[in-house]
Amino acid sequence: MTAIASPAAHPNPLARGLRMTAIAVAAVIAYLVVLWMALSLFGGRTIDAAFPEALQQTVNALSIGAIYALIALGYTMVYGIIELINFAHGDIFMLGAFLSVVFIGGITGNNEAVTNIPLLIILILGALILTMPIIGLLNAGIERAVYRPLRKAPRLAPLITAVGVSFILQNVALTIAGSGDRRAPQIFPLDWQISVGGAEISILSIFIFVLAMVLMLGLQAFVTRTRLGRAMRATAQDQEAAALMGVDANQTISLTFLIGGMLAAAAGLVWGLRFGYVRFDLGFNSGLKAFTAAVLGGIGNITGAVIGGFIIGFIENFAAALGYARWQEFLIFVILTLVLIFRPTGILGQHSGDRA
Repeated sequence: MTAIASPAAHPNPLARGLRMTAIAVAAVIAYLVVLWMALSLFGGRTIDAAFPEALQQTVNALSIGAIYALIALGYTMVYGIIELINFAHGDIFMLGAFLSVVFIGGITGNNEAVTNIPLLIILILGALILTMPIIGLLNAGIERAVYRPLRKAPRLAPLITAVGVSFILQNVALTIAGSGDRRAPQIFPLDWQISVGGAEISILSIFIFVLAMVLMLGLQAFVTRTRLGRAMRATAQDQEAAALMGVDANQTISLTFLIGGMLAAAAGLVWGLRFGYVRFDLGFNSGLKAFTAAVLGGIGNITGAVIGGFIIGFIENFAAALGYARWQEFLIFVILTLVLIFRPTGILGQHSGDRA
């Protein structure tokens, strides 16, 4: 069963949502406690000093995981519809990050922290309104020009083509922006913090998490409650049967690429706000981790992609908090390997006939 189709299998969405929320809250609390104990036992902190740091790092993990989850949704939606691993999706995210930098730092000319809240809201909304449709249409255009002619070709052909598109997008960015880091305007004041439990929590981290959750819940509502969303779920379950029922497969697939690109563009914007830089190969590293998140959660499953994104964020944060940042990728792929050994379909993936 694919994720896009999976909501139909749950007759009580409210009860399922409450259950998932309770599980998520419990998981975050468990991570906080584990990190707290790890910092006090292995990090050289006292038990009292370790708690504020653990709380702050947990919020950081949620913001990083939210970014990976937004990117991972593009991978999992495309796979759920046409069973294509779109390796160019990470570079779509990279272009979204660059376009947001062009808008904020170039078009509006804002390169420093903006303390005027209405102006800050206008700038962020303006960046989202500009980048999301453009990057979404670019992603849909790539599907129309490159992937659609290969839809009935052997599976290796579109896969290799996706890798080729990735290199094309990277080299376009390399030619235009160069090979070094490019500063992303951090218009969100980094000194905006709130004190909770002795920790200084960045409002930017809270904003990133809230924005990502709004977009994810909006996607879930679209998929489960709209006609086009039902068409996406039907196409994911059985493309031929959906076509017999009047669903336009080409339109539905293009819509999937459009939405995936828009979510990646939003992730690109908040990446720049949080990390303060963009570069031409940003999509490779971040895209690979987001793809890993999609596989970890269950490729083709929307909820699984979100869970996988947060798991990757927690793993990265845990290693960095204990001073083992260089081991982040090692830990990520070890855990991925173990999950796939004991559950090849991922955490929430399920077998359904011929589909992965």
